[in-house]
Amino acid sequence: MKAVVITAPGQVEVATVDDPRPSPREVVVEVAGCGICGTDLHILEGEFAPSLPVVPGHEFAGEVVAAGADVSELAIGDRVAVDPSLHCGECYYCGRGRGNLCERWAAIGVNAAGGAADYAVAPAANCVKLPPHVRAADAALIEPLACAVRGFDVLHRPVGDRYLIYGAGTMGLMNLQLAKNAGAASVDIVDVNPDRLLTAEKLGCDHAVTRADQIDMPRGWDVVIDCTGVISAIEDGLQRVGKGGTFLQFGVAAEQAQAKWEPFRIYNKEITITGSMAVLHSFDRAADLFTRGLIDPEAFISHRLPLDDYPEALQQFTAGKGRKIQVIPDVNTTR
Repeated sequence: MKAVVITAPGQVEVATVDDPRPSPREVVVEVAGCGICGTDLHILEGEFAPSLPVVPGHEFAGEVVAAGADVSELAIGDRVAVDPSLHCGECYYCGRGRGNLCERWAAIGVNAAGGAADYAVAPAANCVKLPPHVRAADAALIEPLACAVRGFDVLHRPVGDRYLIYGAGTMGLMNLQLAKNAGAASVDIVDVNPDRLLTAEKLGCDHAVTRADQIDMPRGWDVVIDCTGVISAIEDGLQRVGKGGTFLQFGVAAEQAQAKWEPFRIYNKEITITGSMAVLHSFDRAADLFTRGLIDPEAFISHRLPLDDYPEALQQFTAGKGRKIQVIPDVNTTR
């Protein structure tokens, strides 16, 4: 089959590799669509994957074309979205229900072969069936939505809060939709990309600006969410949290990056700083929200490119062009 392979830091190619075979409790999915995300750039830089080469692609969905001998809950022809999380189920954190912090944490498309390929293998337990009205390629958006749902699990905030989000890419826009759905009094977005700000306005944010100080909010915001991983945005966002507010670090920064903050201000204003990592008990809920129309795929997916164009897709993503960029394998261009 054809697959994208990150062979070494900074090196990616489209190659022919062996077709995957399922173990007894796995299925093979014919990939309908695979999204590109900032995590893929970190993998390309050699930060997340313990060893290379690896087939990237942790946001994908498609159709089951083969099933292991012990799989009974899925059948050939089922259309599924795939949770890429691979938790050991045995370590200290898994025992406490915190599989996203697993001591042996792994993920499909990070350190196991992923969905940037014609076919991908996944545990049957990680697959959620799709209803007929949902296009399988669109359902690749369920994984990033599940990450955003996990972020809201962490927040524990009341209805009527005022939100400020840094970044109007896919994750920022999904956080916008979730905040509105959760009863936010207002949601503002900061981004330097005018096209993305225009999309945020269309999706109903209250203010879409290039700098937070363009908004009159003298008491600050109750919730500030960074969806960029950019240190300057993080440091600015920490200054915008009001008394008793919460700062959520959602964006993925470089592993060695450092941000400055003021401990006295955190103490004096009772500010909570928290983080949200990947997916945890949120994939099924995200799938339900998606299939019920919480987000419009056409508003989020700006580019659908052939799998052969994966290197070009990475360049477009890095340049900040568009919103969610998907690659569509040759074997599946219609689902």
